[in-house]
Amino acid sequence: MGILDSKIPSGPLADKWTKHKNDINLVNPANKRNIDIIVVGTGLAGGAASATLAELGYNVKTFCYQDSPRRAHSIAAQGGINAAKNYQGDGDSNYRLFYDTIKGGDYRSREANVYRLAEVSGNIIDQCVAQGVPFAREYGGMLDNRSFGGVLVSRTFYAKGQTGQQLLLGAYAAMNRQINRGKIQAFNRHEMMDLVLVDGKARGIIARNLVNGEIERHSAHAVVLATGGYGNVFFLSTNAMGSNVMAAWRAHRKGAFFANPCFTQIHPTCIPVSGDHQSKLTLMSESLRNDGRIWVPKKKEDAIAIREGKLKPTELAEEDRDYYLERRYPAFGNLVPRDVASRAAKERCDAGFGVNKTGEAVFLDFASAIERYGKEKALTSGFKNPDKATITKLGEEVVEAKYGNLFQMYEKIVDQNPYKTPMMIYPAVHYTMGGLWVDYNLQTTIPGCYAAGEANFSDHGANRLGASALMQGLADGYFVLPYTIGDYLSDDIRTGAIPTDSKEFEEAEQQVRERMEKLTGGSGIHSVDYYHKKLGKIMWNKCGMARNEKELKEAIKEISALRKDFWENVKVPGSIDSKNQELEKAGRVADFLELGELFAKDALERNESCGGHFREEYQTEEGEALRDDKNFKYVAAWEYKGEPKDAKLHKEDLVYENIELKTRSYK
Repeated sequence: MGILDSKIPSGPLADKWTKHKNDINLVNPANKRNIDIIVVGTGLAGGAASATLAELGYNVKTFCYQDSPRRAHSIAAQGGINAAKNYQGDGDSNYRLFYDTIKGGDYRSREANVYRLAEVSGNIIDQCVAQGVPFAREYGGMLDNRSFGGVLVSRTFYAKGQTGQQLLLGAYAAMNRQINRGKIQAFNRHEMMDLVLVDGKARGIIARNLVNGEIERHSAHAVVLATGGYGNVFFLSTNAMGSNVMAAWRAHRKGAFFANPCFTQIHPTCIPVSGDHQSKLTLMSESLRNDGRIWVPKKKEDAIAIREGKLKPTELAEEDRDYYLERRYPAFGNLVPRDVASRAAKERCDAGFGVNKTGEAVFLDFASAIERYGKEKALTSGFKNPDKATITKLGEEVVEAKYGNLFQMYEKIVDQNPYKTPMMIYPAVHYTMGGLWVDYNLQTTIPGCYAAGEANFSDHGANRLGASALMQGLADGYFVLPYTIGDYLSDDIRTGAIPTDSKEFEEAEQQVRERMEKLTGGSGIHSVDYYHKKLGKIMWNKCGMARNEKELKEAIKEISALRKDFWENVKVPGSIDSKNQELEKAGRVADFLELGELFAKDALERNESCGGHFREEYQTEEGEALRDDKNFKYVAAWEYKGEPKDAKLHKEDLVYENIELKTRSYK
């Protein structure tokens, strides 16, 4: 256990996946019915994997803490899913999707994994269309595409602003078919509390029934973790409030290496923080950057006047506006990658040009798009010399058809009409590129324990391109894991059912109970949220959009002290043997307090800037990320040693045989 063997197949890049599928072991269909698989998490990765594995004949148990798989956080994805179909005829290909993903990740991801992702992307669209996912279509009936940040082609398939929801419904329907057949046993409102190892292999989990508090033992021949990311370590993020790192962290404590924890994505288009009362942030889809133009006033006095309510943004003349992304990155304009757009917004706000009351917001303006679309619609509708009001009305109808639910959501939250006045946006924590280290088969360093989707680190390097999360989740679930897991399970066809009355299950359950009793045994001075908010402020201020050595060292000490105080003084009312939502939160925050320190340690260790990891000491004259390919072209995989400060670093060197490493430029 613990040796980094990525198991990347030999041979040409474009042939690796085909060769690998031909070389790995398979399980006979008649033997699959004798093999059990646990899947923790039922979002896109977990739902797709569960449905596919059950369809193949395996016996599957699914676990999610929500009351239904339909409430997985995948539902919140808005803008779209990437695939190299080249329907637009604009030069897209598997290689270009592969290249854009590697470049977008600032050359910190595995070539083989990313090429495979690009290779199977087209299959995902075919699968989802067959399931009835209502992708947008163009006039001729073909599936429509739009562009996302960091690319020069249109490859993003979408279902208005509800793409994640529609894709999840497809996976959920496929799961329901297997539940009906008895091939999936669904355990909703259950939380994985620990991973159980028997003879060094993952053989089951300890789960807690969140309705009645009962502790349950569940065994299997393999365990798949598809539990999403850890963005809620920042407290305020675009993640669902229940999103957590517990399953992945339990596996980490049992021997699964945790890779690149400091690689976290800050999304540039979120509704700004309005005050300390907030418990989460709301994402405005990156698809809005297709048509919205981002700007701040050119003059500080205008920015101050807007902040104080003395000047409306619509009153500011065009020549007094700074469309700073178009100015700084003319080739990509408003569609630069997320890390670039986020840092640029922070720089303008830090310089005093922010436009909301706190000075931490920029404008996302649709006036130009409304006028452009209105003129086009007027022409195609036969209007001669339409007046401005008609053009505006027609343009708003086009924008509503493309983004209507997003505009409606913004208006409900902010109480401003984005058709009439520019949206205000600011960067927020969104996605985590780090996660459990996995090999080419998606297996962690624990035999029999797999990680899929955002729970693993494998495809996005130091920054994820927009619309690639849904692509990875469904690729892993539908088209990768169902092949690769058979290579491992082929040795288990004579193993028989795994008993749950062994000493390993007994010890794991006892450890879970002791941990919960310790959580409820604090002195009761502060609430769980008190500690979570404190941790979030440390993380955002010292490990957020920009980091430096001094503050990272401070963060490590502060988080360690906060964790000590948490275990001594947290107040968790109620018992462990009944429904107890404070206990649920306490367990999750306890893990965040360990992860947060490892996050800071990883960021301190990586003396370079790359993608979402921006060290202030390492930047170009223009303020862009400055990589150090000589010393840091590796995956940082951390081995658990009892305390985050004692974690042991292992390095997987990244080999680039098909791409030349360049300074990443979007100008």
